[in-house]
Amino acid sequence: MQQNKKYTHLFFDLDNTLWDFEKNAYSAMAITFEKFVGSGQLDFDTFFHVYSKHNDVLWQKYRKRSVTKRELIKSRFQLTFDHFQIAGLDPETVNAFYLAEMAKQSTLVDRALEVLTYLKGKKYKLFIITNGFKEVQLKKIENAGLSPFFDKVFISEEIKIPKPGREIFEYAIKSSNAKKKQSIMIGDDWDVDIKGAVNFGIDAVYYSTNSIDSCTNYTGVRVIRHICELQEIL
Repeated sequence: MQQNKKYTHLFFDLDNTLWDFEKNAYSAMAITFEKFVGSGQLDFDTFFHVYSKHNDVLWQKYRKRSVTKRELIKSRFQLTFDHFQIAGLDPETVNAFYLAEMAKQSTLVDRALEVLTYLKGKKYKLFIITNGFKEVQLKKIENAGLSPFFDKVFISEEIKIPKPGREIFEYAIKSSNAKKKQSIMIGDDWDVDIKGAVNFGIDAVYYSTNSIDSCTNYTGVRVIRHICELQEIL
């Protein structure tokens, strides 16, 4: 398929769209667990499952601005420690170690670099719009070898508005000298990336590993199952 001349500016989500969050978070937490908790009688996978549940709920609240960054990073570990009746650990110290380990992880989704190389070669302008903490996201991008591909990185913590807020998309579009009709968002989270982009007024590509449902009925949204399918669209 020939290059789609309609788009000039491509905005990517980071976690689980390019950077394999699931694998990297698991690896970083395994190191953290071994340092602070140890195997003993507690199974790591059980610990990670409980932590992930608390973390997901807190991130939902953070995106809605009902909890602060500090509350999130403290509570996700404290709630997990409380669940397992683990005493004597400072949740903020554990969190700092975990985030440092996260930033070191560099596993990308399958063929991500190949696709970015293709898009860069087609002269698209590439950007990242990510929810997350500045000190972690920038290191993740650098350590995973993503930095050379992107003109700018827009991080919700810096802009003070997380996706799916209209303001972060508006800020990114204006800061990139892009036009809405020539811009497209690529992400894996339907509510955060895709609905956020569509509500702002730009097209989107939904990178979904789940079953395709009614989302295909949305005007301006394409659905892909593998990141390499972008080469057929763009």
